[in-house]
Amino acid sequence: MTLRLGTRGSALALAQSRLVADALTRALDEPVEIVTIETDGDRSTAPVPELGVGVFVSALRDALAAKEIDIAVHSYKDLPTAPVEGLTIAAVPRREDPRDVLITRTGGGLASLPAGARVGTGSPRRVAQVLALGRGLVCTPIRGNVDTRLRKLAAGDVDAVVLAAAGLRRLGRAAEICEVLDPDVILPAPAQGALAVECRTGDHTLVERLACLDDEPSRAAVLAERTLLATLEAGCSAPVAALASVSADEITLTAAVFAPDGSRALRRRGTAVLSDAAGLGTRLAAQLLTDGADRLLEEIARDPGESPRASASVAGERQHAPHSRADSSASEERMVRAGAEGPAPGASPRASVMHSEERTDGAGKGDRP
Repeated sequence: MTLRLGTRGSALALAQSRLVADALTRALDEPVEIVTIETDGDRSTAPVPELGVGVFVSALRDALAAKEIDIAVHSYKDLPTAPVEGLTIAAVPRREDPRDVLITRTGGGLASLPAGARVGTGSPRRVAQVLALGRGLVCTPIRGNVDTRLRKLAAGDVDAVVLAAAGLRRLGRAAEICEVLDPDVILPAPAQGALAVECRTGDHTLVERLACLDDEPSRAAVLAERTLLATLEAGCSAPVAALASVSADEITLTAAVFAPDGSRALRRRGTAVLSDAAGLGTRLAAQLLTDGADRLLEEIARDPGESPRASASVAGERQHAPHSRADSSASEERMVRAGAEGPAPGASPRASVMHSEERTDGAGKGDRP
């Protein structure tokens, strides 16, 4: 039996899908046929935040539902957080490096960029964090696959680009990275670097067989990050960042919500047992909502225009999912403001940032490294 694997036709999507296909062939000793499918996101040249949620996945899911393919491989961060009836994520392979990276025309890192340097990115999350650095950098909208963005960099359209480390590594272009950006400076998108292998829920045998690709720590990390995103009612293009790390039987989640111009940031960090990954995401999101994340996201939804400090679109798409505003009165929190205790790593001198680190599963409380 030949498994039909559906994927977008970009170089990165094909590279990711070949990794999955090769792993399946080795594990199941069956041939895999790669079927390329064009999505709405591939056909449009509009900025991703303007296209809405799920533009890179809906055509693949339609093909799954129509039984034109047996499995689909997605960049997990592109998936809407709401589940789709009849489909299931059967496997989350081992995650690639989830961090963002910088590539510059000169080969230098972030510190080498002078005020006024043009940083190519259309991501509201990246725009907000680049502006929060307070270095006078200008964010310029840039759209297209990795090759297109790097061609624009080489042509001088921008002075630097921010990209996902995972994509460059999967394309064999890691040597072009000038700096891997510390998550304390640029926090990644929820599920960045992770893949989702999806199939029909009713294909019980296939669901069981695809489990050979599943990596439990990667699945748990993504579950925590995406549960937080869903509870915040924020889409994949909103200025929301989250990164979970797994150590033995514990999971630590760091999350943040930003004003589009980088002037405000709400940050939270928590730790729980690995089996409570979803609960950790829910509780951290509830704390962010109590801190004012809901008002910040509502402001963005009401006024999705351009930031006065950025030349990039900062519209945030929002999904609707119920959330609980859990009481966080017992949490230890401190407000860090300009001129008081100093800015957080990567924050601009004029930004106000709320920080909190705590144990959220009742197994102890206190700051963690």
